[in-house]
Amino acid sequence: MSDSSIIGRDHRNVGFVEALQLAFRNYFLFSGRSSRGAFWFWVLWTLIISIVLSAVDSILFGSARVGFFGGIWNLVTFIPGIAIGARRLHDVNRSGWWQLIGITVIGLLVLLYWFVKPGQEQTNDFGPDAEAGRD
Repeated sequence: MSDSSIIGRDHRNVGFVEALQLAFRNYFLFSGRSSRGAFWFWVLWTLIISIVLSAVDSILFGSARVGFFGGIWNLVTFIPGIAIGARRLHDVNRSGWWQLIGITVIGLLVLLYWFVKPGQEQTNDFGPDAEAGRD
């Protein structure tokens, strides 16, 4: 296997911590592309932090619904969540506006399919095969 094929395959790997950093660095960036790793590690980060904050809210305020800290976290992650979803869709050559179909059950299944699908390895309508926000 040549060096160029190794670089081509691995150049967009994103680690667990880097995914959170990239998501917040690209807070309002709705252009470019994001890999599956960047997207799914972001989802994992937000899920873990939401669970922890829910437990803190429950302990401090005795509430089973979204509490103060969970609400703040939801507000802080709303825009970057939409942005990384748009960049992930760009990676499979779809417009970020396709996220709107998520309001239907069938739409959620279509989005899930696109989110798990490998990104295009060449330049597409939304830019080169490069991770958005990386220097």
